[in-house]
Amino acid sequence: MSDLKVTLHDAQMQIFKSPARFKIAACGRRFGKSYLAGWMLLIEALQSTSKDVAYIAPTFQMGKDIMWGILKDIGSQVIKSVHENTGVVTLVNDRKIYVKGSDRPDTLRGQGYAFLVLDEYATMKPETWDVILRPTLADVKGKALFIGTPAGKNHFYKLWIDAEEDKSGEWEAFSFNSTDNAFLDPEEIQAAKKTMSTQAFLQEFEASFQSFSGGVFKEEWVKYVEDSVFEDVQGSYVISVDPAGFEKADKGRGTKSSKLDETAISVVKIIGDEWLVKDIHHGRWDIKETASRILDVAEDVEATTVGIESGSLKNAIMPYLEDIMRERGRWINITDVTHGGKKKQDRIAWALQGRFEHGKIKFRKADWNHEFISQMMDFPSPLSHDDLLDSLAYIDQVSVADFAQSIDLDEWEPLDAVAGY
Repeated sequence: MSDLKVTLHDAQMQIFKSPARFKIAACGRRFGKSYLAGWMLLIEALQSTSKDVAYIAPTFQMGKDIMWGILKDIGSQVIKSVHENTGVVTLVNDRKIYVKGSDRPDTLRGQGYAFLVLDEYATMKPETWDVILRPTLADVKGKALFIGTPAGKNHFYKLWIDAEEDKSGEWEAFSFNSTDNAFLDPEEIQAAKKTMSTQAFLQEFEASFQSFSGGVFKEEWVKYVEDSVFEDVQGSYVISVDPAGFEKADKGRGTKSSKLDETAISVVKIIGDEWLVKDIHHGRWDIKETASRILDVAEDVEATTVGIESGSLKNAIMPYLEDIMRERGRWINITDVTHGGKKKQDRIAWALQGRFEHGKIKFRKADWNHEFISQMMDFPSPLSHDDLLDSLAYIDQVSVADFAQSIDLDEWEPLDAVAGY
């Protein structure tokens, strides 16, 4: 046992060394989730003085296929015996590692454990943990590791979110891409990307919880234009702002704020009835920075109108925005955008779905595209964010399609030279 050496790559080691009692790891394919789980099962069983440990897979046969060979390989120095038929490994300290399937719930009841691994938890029934397995840890305040590749925004996603937002220290959430496995050839991942759909690649290799089940929007509706188009075509820029809660200026919220609502600022050039989306700035900022960013963006594109969602957040922004405009001596036209009595989901779908379907919205290629498409494909999932979608939908209220012919100002004369009309 003294020669037993845990061999894990850096990302696996972060999970292994975490002091949290319950660890939730959403990881891409080939990250090494099962290999990590094998080491944790061995170490926890060797350290346990009274209870055994168990590995739970969606089925018993899957558990045997995934974990059996790993355990016998890395634990050869500390294994006393193995029982192939029942999936039980006995270690030199007489502690046992059980391999079980969640499809056989009766085999999971009754026995107490010091440590559990729930593999591909997204494919298990929620009650497997809540009703059956959680009580088995009570005797010795046992630990648990949940691992798997996301399968949409289901109970695995909810558990991951709860762990990320936990402040007690008992829970910790991890998310790693397949590329976080330093031993995996990046070229293999790129080769897979060329043959897989974007949706499948995001889920399987980037560990995205994107659900792809909203049905309101389709990814093939997303069209792109070259940056030069924004300079070459005639049109006017408008901006819409969907504000969120504000960060404190002197205290960031750390990585856990990544799942909170963000302020989104959409910058769109209107060409007749088409929208060319130049940028969607998004983030969590304090009030003054939010106001400054709005004015920065408006000045940069010389926007004709800036629409800000009406309500308490707009009321909070406006004094700061007005102060900054006075300081710079630059004023912009600000107007309210509203829900108009519609539910948010209906308003977003009404404003965007038809335009997307008929190719009336086109994007500049930029880093924010990934987040926008993720929100678009999840919509209208209640577990998904829609800040970027909401902001873009508000463009509908600040854009005015101009179908009039251009006027030659040299030939134009007012009807009344005094009044000017």
